[in-house]
Amino acid sequence: MTVYHLSTRINSNVPPDSLVYDLCIYRMDSERNKHPLIDVKQQPIQGNYKTLKHPTDNTSEPLSTIYIMEVTLYRKTMLHTHCITPSYFTRMYTLEELATDKAWSAVKRENPCYFVSTGTSKLESEGRNIVTINISRRERPFIAEQYPIGDPQDPFKKNIIEEQINNRFNKITLPNQNAGSLCGPAAFFYCLQMDRPDVYAQAAKDLWQYGKAKIGELEIFPGDGCRHPTGDFYDGFRPRILGLDWMTLAALRDSENSVLSFDALDSPIAGITMWQTLTEWFEKTGYTKVFSNVGVTQAGMEGIRELNDYVKGGYKVVTLINDGLLQLGRSTHTLPTHWIVWSSPVTEDSASNIHLKLFSWGEVKDQIKTGKDISFFINRFFGGVVFKPLA
Repeated sequence: MTVYHLSTRINSNVPPDSLVYDLCIYRMDSERNKHPLIDVKQQPIQGNYKTLKHPTDNTSEPLSTIYIMEVTLYRKTMLHTHCITPSYFTRMYTLEELATDKAWSAVKRENPCYFVSTGTSKLESEGRNIVTINISRRERPFIAEQYPIGDPQDPFKKNIIEEQINNRFNKITLPNQNAGSLCGPAAFFYCLQMDRPDVYAQAAKDLWQYGKAKIGELEIFPGDGCRHPTGDFYDGFRPRILGLDWMTLAALRDSENSVLSFDALDSPIAGITMWQTLTEWFEKTGYTKVFSNVGVTQAGMEGIRELNDYVKGGYKVVTLINDGLLQLGRSTHTLPTHWIVWSSPVTEDSASNIHLKLFSWGEVKDQIKTGKDISFFINRFFGGVVFKPLA
């Protein structure tokens, strides 16, 4: 058990002794219950624009645990103290970053900010007095080439993305690569959404606002092509992929590509995810790998039994299959092509048909092709990787 002293910084041109802040640092569990580590109100800003160092209670949380930081700023006058931020500022940091003065960004706009004009007013009788204020506004990071800002079908419009994030936070919808070959990122973000919906939502907000996100040690920094994708986002009026899923899934995959760019909806080669890469995503985020039997050859009956034991124990079981195993799969061969996440053990009914409740393509249900036996399953099953749930 350890006591940590946590702090952050703000950016402002207002005298620090006229500012106070609320600071809440918390994490959520899989059911969206809030667990505060720090929750203080109207504390004074120090002369260097740093917050005070606030002690936590004794905690046994590992330093890699991700927390959400909320900051609200107030300005004091002679008569009262009033809120100067219309909504609280949020970012996410690990406990280690919060405890070692790293919970801030070298980029000014990525911190809690409050700036005022320094122009001096004069009486009209004293002559012409025009003060010019230049306010910069960075271009929105994600803009689809065929659906620019102002287009009624803009997939990255603010209110649309906010609604999609809210649906994911409340687990109303799930990641869905749909027409994109992004099953690896979909499996990763599904696990993150289930374990830490607060972290999932914050990562999506950061990507929309800044064009990048950092989840623990995992840095998502998509290239210009990914942030300005080409291709049709719609099949008629139906989205081929949601803007939120492009921002998260394609951005994660593009961040790993040193040669190929994921810059269009039909980039299948750039979208293939190897298990080493998938494992790194999980581990950099804070997941602990406990088992792996994934490979280019079928894992067999023994591999199924091993993973059945883990899914019964509540672990995250992410497996590599040929998509022809699933009802929506179109593959006619038996090579590994698709990542899924198990939600139950593999079972066999009285007619020797195989069943498996799993996540894929935005749904959690039994998606195995009907009327198929264990040999059909084994020929399209290439093992998987097992992780402890993320706390």
